[in-house]
Amino acid sequence: MKQKIGIVIILLGLLGLLFAFKSGFFTSPQDGYVNQKLPEVVDYNFHIKPILSDNCYTCHGPDANKRKAGLRLDLEEAAFSELPENPGKYAIVSGKPGNSLLYQHVVSDDPKKLMPPPDSQLALNSYEKKLLRKWIEQGAKFAKHWAFIPPKKAELPKTELTDWIQNEIDAFISEKLEENNLVPSAKAEEHTLVRRMSLDLTGLPPNADQVDRFLNNTSADVLERAIDEFLDSPSYGERMTQVWLDVARYADSHGYQDDSYRSMWPWRDWVIHAFNNNMPYDEFLSVQLAGDLMPNATKEQILATGFNRNHPITQEGGVIQEEYQSYYVVDRTNTLGKGILGLTLECAKCHDHKYDQLSQKDYFEIYSFFNNVDEKGLRMDAVQAANQKYFADAPFMTITDEETSGVLSFVNKAEGEAVKVMVMNDSMPRTTYIFNRGEYDSPGEEVSPNAPEIILPFSEDLPKNRLGLAQWVTDENNPLTSRVFVNRIWGMLFGKGLVETSEDFGVQGSLPTHPQLLDWLARDFMEHGWDIKYLLKKIMLSATYQQSSIATEESKKADPDNKWLSRAPRFRMSGEIIRDYVLATSGLLNREIGGPSVKPYQPPGLWEETNAGGNRGVLTTYVADEGDKLYRRSLYTLWKRTLPPPSMSIFDAPNRDICEVRRQKTNTPLQALALQNDVQMLEAARVLSENIIAEIQDPQQWVTTVFQRILVRHPKEEEKKVLEEYYTDALENFLNSKENAEKLIAQGEYKRLDTDPAKTAALMLTAQVIYNLDETITKE
Repeated sequence: MKQKIGIVIILLGLLGLLFAFKSGFFTSPQDGYVNQKLPEVVDYNFHIKPILSDNCYTCHGPDANKRKAGLRLDLEEAAFSELPENPGKYAIVSGKPGNSLLYQHVVSDDPKKLMPPPDSQLALNSYEKKLLRKWIEQGAKFAKHWAFIPPKKAELPKTELTDWIQNEIDAFISEKLEENNLVPSAKAEEHTLVRRMSLDLTGLPPNADQVDRFLNNTSADVLERAIDEFLDSPSYGERMTQVWLDVARYADSHGYQDDSYRSMWPWRDWVIHAFNNNMPYDEFLSVQLAGDLMPNATKEQILATGFNRNHPITQEGGVIQEEYQSYYVVDRTNTLGKGILGLTLECAKCHDHKYDQLSQKDYFEIYSFFNNVDEKGLRMDAVQAANQKYFADAPFMTITDEETSGVLSFVNKAEGEAVKVMVMNDSMPRTTYIFNRGEYDSPGEEVSPNAPEIILPFSEDLPKNRLGLAQWVTDENNPLTSRVFVNRIWGMLFGKGLVETSEDFGVQGSLPTHPQLLDWLARDFMEHGWDIKYLLKKIMLSATYQQSSIATEESKKADPDNKWLSRAPRFRMSGEIIRDYVLATSGLLNREIGGPSVKPYQPPGLWEETNAGGNRGVLTTYVADEGDKLYRRSLYTLWKRTLPPPSMSIFDAPNRDICEVRRQKTNTPLQALALQNDVQMLEAARVLSENIIAEIQDPQQWVTTVFQRILVRHPKEEEKKVLEEYYTDALENFLNSKENAEKLIAQGEYKRLDTDPAKTAALMLTAQVIYNLDETITKE
C-alpha cells in the first residue's frame, strides 16, 4: 500500500512539473526573458545592435579578415545586399522575417543551419529572437551607432514627481523611476550631504568648523554655499588630479624590468593648477595634446604636453630602437582612444576592429599624429639616470628658478634646483605606414594624419598635426569627447557612469541607462564653456544626488543594482582617499600643494624583491622619508610602475602601465588587514587619541569626540554605549599590562605627547575600531 501511495505521489509531482513548464513557470536559462514585454517600437541601437554585436559580428562584422559567407551585418547597405554565396537570397528583407535568412537561421532547429553555430557557445534567447522578428517586421531600420551621433538636448520629460525635482537632471531620472514603478528616496541628512560633497570635491572629510557652520545655517542655499566652498579649496585640484593620473598613466618611474626614476611631477603640479583655476576642459585637453604646437607656445603650454610622455620607456639592453619607439606611439594613440574618446582603438592596431566601424587604416592615421617626436626607443644611460635626483628622457624641458618665479609659479620646486621634465616636440618627421598584423617591421600602405570619418570628418581647414587633432577632439560636433567626460564625472560621483563601461562607448560597451540625460548633460556642458565646476555643481544640486543611500526592501527588489537611481549609491572609497581621510581626521595631514613625490611607510624588502635588473639607484631600496613628508596626501606618493604603493594596490589602484579610466572594485581580506595593521593607520589612531586627551579634560567626552571627528556626526546612544564599554575594557587591560600599552603607542614616527600610556592605548584602539567601520571607508 505504501509503495502505491509513493508511486501516486511521484506521478502527481511529475504532472505538477509538466504543468509548471507548460505554463511558463520554469524557463531554461536561454529563455529567461520569455515573459518580457516587447517594446512598442524596436530600436536598432538599444535593442538589435547589442544582439548582433554579441552573437554575429565576430564572423559578420567590420573585420574583413574574419568575415564569413561574404555577409556583413554592421552596415545597412551590406546587410540588405544579395548574398554572394547564395544568389537570389538576402539576410534581411524589410518587413518579411520569413524571407530573411538571418532570422530563419537564428530560429532553425537544424544544427547545420542554426546561427550562431552550436560550437560557438553563443545562442539567442527567445526574447531576442522575438525582438529580431519584430524589428524586421517594422522595416529593419538601421541607425548610426548612438555614441557617434552628436548629442542634442531633448525636451525635459513631464512626470508626476514635480515636488521632488530640483533641476533638469531630476526630470530625466524621475521619468525612468516612473517607468519602473519606483519612487525616489528621501533627502539625505545634512551632515551626510556635507560629508558626501566634501569627499567628492576635495577627497577629504569636512573639518569641524565647516560642519558646524553648514549645519547651523538655516538658509535655503546652504548646500550651494558648501559646494562653492569646497570647489574653491586648493584640495579640489588635488582631488580631480588624482582621478586624471590614472587616465594619464602617471608614474615616477619608467617601467619595464630596470624601472629607473623619472621626474614628471612638475606636470602633475600643472594638472593641479589647471583644475584649481577651472581651466575649461576643451583647453585642458588641447594643451596636453598639443601645447607645444600652439602659436608662441608658453612654457606652461609645453609643460602640459608631458601628458603624452607618461608612457613606460624601456632601459633593457638588446632591444630594438625602432620597435620600442613604435610602442610609445601606440601608447599615445591608445590613450587618446580610451581616455578621451572612450573607444577601444587598440583593437584596430592589428586588423580592422571586429565590432566598431574602425579600420586598421583609421588606427594608423591617428597614430601618425603622434609619430614625429624626436625620442629613442631605448635609453642607454639607465644606471646614470637611476642615481640622479631629477631625470627626464629627451625631448625634455628644464625648469629653473626663473620659470618658477614667473609663468611656472605653480611648480613647487626647491630653490636652486633645475628639474627636467619630458615633453613633446615634432622635430622628427616620419612617414607612417599601416603595419601588417600590427608589426613594426612589416610596413604596408603609407598613411597621413586623419581621423575616423564615422566619428567626425577631419576638416581640410585643420592642420595635419597634433594641434589639428586637438581641435578635432574638442570640436562641438565631435560626438564623443563631451559625452565621455560627463559620463566619467557622473561615475566619480555615483560609483558608475550612465554608461557603465566608461572606457568603451563602442558597440561592445554598455548602453547608457539614461541616454537622453547623458546627451543633455554633454550638450549643456559644452554650452557652458566646458566648465568642469559648473558641471559638478549642476549634478550635486540635483535631488538625485542628494538622496539618502538607505535602500528599502522594495527598491532593492525592483532595482538591486540601483540602475535607475532610486537611492544614492554606497561604495568603498579609493585607497588614496581612505588614507587621506585617516590623515586628515587624525590631524596628521600635511596640506602642502605640489612638489616632488614622497615615500611614506611601506613594508620593507618589496623593492628589492622586484629589482630584477640589478641596478643600484634611487629605486633599488625603499627608504621611507622623514618628518612632514610622511604625511603628504596620497596623490604625492612615489609611484614605481613595477611596484605601485602597496596600500593603494590593495584597494584596486592600477599599476599605470596603460591608461585606465575605471578602477575595479573588490573586497578582499587584505584590505581589512591593511586597515587594521598598517603603521599609518595605527599612528593616526595614536595621534588622534593623544590630541583629544590633551585637549579635553573630561574623559567622559573622549570616545564621543573621537567618533565625531572621524565620522562627522554624533554617535547614536547604542553606538556610544558599545564604544565606551570597549574603551573601558581596553583601559582595564592596559592598566594591568603597561608594557603592551607602551608597545602599542610607539607606532609611527610622529612625536609623542605626554599623555597617560594606558589611556592613550585604550582610546587608540577605540579610534582604530571606528577607522575600520564600513561607514568610515564608504561614501554614502
